[in-house]
Amino acid sequence: MFSKSILFLALLPLFTQAQLTAFEEEWKNDKDLKNASVGYCVMNAASSEVLAEYNSRQLLVPASTLKIVTTSAALSLLGANYKYETRIYYNGEYNKTSGVLNGDLIILGSGDPTLQSDNFSKDNTSVTDSWAKILKEKGLKEIKGNIIGDASYFERKIPSNWIWEDISNYYGAVPCGLSYHDNKFKVRYTTKENGSSAKIVDYSPAYLSNSITLVSDVTSQGTQDEAYAYGDPFSFTKEIHGTLPPNKTNYEIEVVLPDPALLCAENLYTSLQKIGIKCKTKSTHSNYKKTEQNLGDLIYTHFSPTLEKIIYFTNIKSNNHYCESLILTLGKGNAKTGLKTVQEYWVSRGLNSSEVFMDDASGLARINAISPHYQASLLSKVSKDNVNYKLFSNSLPIAGKQGSMSNLGKGKFIENNMHAKTGYITRARAYCGYVKTKSGKELSFSLIFNNYNCSVIEAKLKMEKFLVALGDL
Repeated sequence: MFSKSILFLALLPLFTQAQLTAFEEEWKNDKDLKNASVGYCVMNAASSEVLAEYNSRQLLVPASTLKIVTTSAALSLLGANYKYETRIYYNGEYNKTSGVLNGDLIILGSGDPTLQSDNFSKDNTSVTDSWAKILKEKGLKEIKGNIIGDASYFERKIPSNWIWEDISNYYGAVPCGLSYHDNKFKVRYTTKENGSSAKIVDYSPAYLSNSITLVSDVTSQGTQDEAYAYGDPFSFTKEIHGTLPPNKTNYEIEVVLPDPALLCAENLYTSLQKIGIKCKTKSTHSNYKKTEQNLGDLIYTHFSPTLEKIIYFTNIKSNNHYCESLILTLGKGNAKTGLKTVQEYWVSRGLNSSEVFMDDASGLARINAISPHYQASLLSKVSKDNVNYKLFSNSLPIAGKQGSMSNLGKGKFIENNMHAKTGYITRARAYCGYVKTKSGKELSFSLIFNNYNCSVIEAKLKMEKFLVALGDL
């Protein structure tokens, strides 16, 4: 005779399918989804058994849910305790008695995306002030050469399929071999009555050697930040167009830094001057080209936070800059190599390479594609990783509590019981992650909507009903 628990387990897939099939019929009859592409896959995380699916093998645009592919692979391939190293070298002749360096000071980056990042600098301490203090303690008193920010470890290239509207705004900040200040700067506006021109107050941080030219055509209108920066991300001229809410003071928007490595070198110059170390004027430069230059002697190594913490912020805040930095790290500075490394890793874990197309690491490109089955399968495999599962799961926003999931499922069973990565770009919305259900099972799931004919909020509500139902199974 079967026990009740065994009977329940045997009936669970049928029960789940029956519960979720109702959504398929609802979506088929929904005028907003008539021309949309919709797919989902729900698995028992422990066994990888498919409990319910709909168009689960169809390739769909995943938006930022693609980050789970990159971050989970990086966690396994690099290890949770991996740290980036930013090394400070000096070349030429250094007189340890007088403290005078007749040569250059070189800041050699290895792609650390966290240098002076908002996520790791909450106490307003300056990393370059810390470096200057250390250099002074080592006896340095004067630099007669240059201060060079060397970003040559990463190729300096914009992902080819990122669109014009994205690449000069903070969420489109490309990685840098010497990333600094999240590779972005803040522009502050004052807005007045509806329909009036918004005025730029100032911007920061500023360069010492080159001013950023801001051409603004922004109007006070609406309730949302709809102002976007345009132009070559590596140019010191930015155009800003769109609208900002009226009657605001010091309203901030964030724009891509044209030269992060130069800003890092300039900030170190300022920090050295402030602490009494002499530097020659106009001595700061950046370098993005790989050369056979003699770096000289290593004087100090700065270590980043652990990869575990970097991945936490990558997923919780859906940080494209962090995620793209990870792929370049895995590719030893080359994005294509990094993408290949990630996809080969997942093939080695048994996933089907025909169910994913990665043009970037973060999901910002519109031509990325993935199947719900691939995402649910990947999550199931991660759940069996005794080393990394908890760390990875903790990086996914909690329903009703964190990040992009903070307003989803409040008051429902999934609140606190669902960890999921969200994704949104124009006409594409997605969710994937884990949920512990009322029956005590842990499920891995993926749900993707593409090309719906309704607002973003309406699409979210349709998907939320499905996610709430998962928790009730």
